[in-house]
Amino acid sequence: MPAEEKVKGPASYFPSIEKTYGQPIAHWEQVIANAGPLKHMELVTHLKAEHQMGHGHANALVAWCLAKKG
Repeated sequence: MPAEEKVKGPASYFPSIEKTYGQPIAHWEQVIANAGPLKHMELVTHLKAEHQMGHGHANALVAWCLAKKG
């Protein structure tokens, strides 16, 4: 049985984000989508100001969502 691959990149923050803020990642994806057409750091600032999220968690979520969006 192969060893479980370690999650890398922004997704490595997801378990901590869900535990710390009590919401699934899908919730935060929706929050980011509803924030409007903002740039990366504007979205990070929004999460920090409106949801009291730490910088690393906010940055990881925004990076993940923007990468998925293409």
